[in-house]
Amino acid sequence: MALVGYHASHEQFAPGELLSLVQAAETAGFGAGMCSDHLFPWSERQGHSGFAWSWLGAALQATSLSFGVVTAPGYRYHPTTIAQAAATLEQMFPGRFWMAVGSGELLNEHVTGERWPAKADRNARLRECVDVARALWRGETVTHRGRVVVDEAKLYSLPPAPPPVIGAALSPETARWMGDWVDGLVTVNQPPEKLRAVVDAFREGGGTDKPVFLQVHLSWARDEAAARRQAHEQWNMVALASHVLADLRLPSQFDAAAEFVRPDDLDASVRISADLGRHAEWLNGYLEAGFERVMLHNVGRNQREFIEAFGAGVLPELRAGAASR
Repeated sequence: MALVGYHASHEQFAPGELLSLVQAAETAGFGAGMCSDHLFPWSERQGHSGFAWSWLGAALQATSLSFGVVTAPGYRYHPTTIAQAAATLEQMFPGRFWMAVGSGELLNEHVTGERWPAKADRNARLRECVDVARALWRGETVTHRGRVVVDEAKLYSLPPAPPPVIGAALSPETARWMGDWVDGLVTVNQPPEKLRAVVDAFREGGGTDKPVFLQVHLSWARDEAAARRQAHEQWNMVALASHVLADLRLPSQFDAAAEFVRPDDLDASVRISADLGRHAEWLNGYLEAGFERVMLHNVGRNQREFIEAFGAGVLPELRAGAASR
């Protein structure tokens, strides 16, 4: 049965609070967890950026959930660092950790002072980093000289099995490129025809029998106006094009770029409603489309209210829908 999980947004909440929230989510019936990996928040209004890899160890210990993280090796993180971190989590919590990899955003990666390359070069570096990590997880001694340099690296605390490497893709082009070398795909909700194009491209590129996950940005509150207001206040940057998101340096620049985004502009990217039944309908549609994990990110500050409401009024509907399929 497909899993419906809770997305922990490090950009919006302090690490200790997020830990308490994922515990509450498990109690409410969410079946999995996922988190972001940021050095900066998207907006100055969000105000946080805890270190995801420290937090993941605590979250895996504090719950029985599986967890994934979306990360970008090759800039802020050397691939040996990512490989060691992932191996340690998988060694301590076998079968409960996966990592999604993407080509990154300048927002988080510019701090090393390296030149920020074009998308094609970032993709090539990402593939090198994953190849290095997989060789290290096999116990090999790795020397590599390419876009990243590795000199006689070896891991001694190996996982019982390598953690799944899930490709993070927003566009059909990236999804197709990843299809034959990642273990699965994670993407985000967008209009149905665009979402289908991403999944179809992944399948065509070699991902025919591989799992596909979906992160759903949504905004729920007790009334419609509040749901729309919090989406615009906390997550208006999602209306920007993906190439813009990748190339801005600072939260203040995201705030400036999104200054003229209107609340109604978010409907293509955020599921906004005060109606729990409407949210259940949307999410059942994703499950029926074959997504194996649907990770819910309520973009507002009202996380506990959201967890309680969805635990009581949405997750049972999704389980019932799954049982009838």
